[in-house]
Amino acid sequence: MLNPDLVGRTFTSADSVTVTKEAIQKFAEVIGETNFDIAPPTFAISITLEKSQSLLQESGLDWTRVVHGDQRFEIKRPIVAGDVFQCSSTIESARNMAGNEIVSVRSDLISASEVVVSTWSTLVVRA
Repeated sequence: MLNPDLVGRTFTSADSVTVTKEAIQKFAEVIGETNFDIAPPTFAISITLEKSQSLLQESGLDWTRVVHGDQRFEIKRPIVAGDVFQCSSTIESARNMAGNEIVSVRSDLISASEVVVSTWSTLVVRA
């Protein structure tokens, strides 16, 4: 069960992530995209998912029971090779529904104090 004191808390990664042309190309090819000049809109999840999971380890969630419920993105500008990001994740809400725990997490990719992409993930911790 999620520690309720963590709702509203923001976790920021200590390390940064540098986007490479190869990472964009690899992601793009998997989804059938042929333009490698900018990252596909959903590329941000390849950074935020890993970072938010590692940042939220102390949350008390049982990751073996977590399923992905929903995902959305707010893109301020495209991601390009050479971007360097810090990732922060905020637990925005947690509630119980039919015995399952529903947790909403916002993750921001920040470059030089500019939020480039925000993602919202809804995680369902099965009962």
